[in-house]
Amino acid sequence: MHPGKLLMIAGGLLVAAGLLLLLADKIPGLGRLPGDIRIERENFSFYFPLGTCLLLSALLSLVFWLFRR
Repeated sequence: MHPGKLLMIAGGLLVAAGLLLLLADKIPGLGRLPGDIRIERENFSFYFPLGTCLLLSALLSLVFWLFRR
């Protein structure tokens, strides 16, 4: 594969990731799913998005599986 083509693909992926980060706040419920661990104390907060990670992993696996077919 030519380096120019590889750079174009990498740039497209970076643009897509940036757009996803910009639009992630507008998706209702993302980050507040059942299974997300949130601990908030007076001087401490901990957040681990386990449910969100599982959902995104399943969706990405489905998308990649569809592209391989």
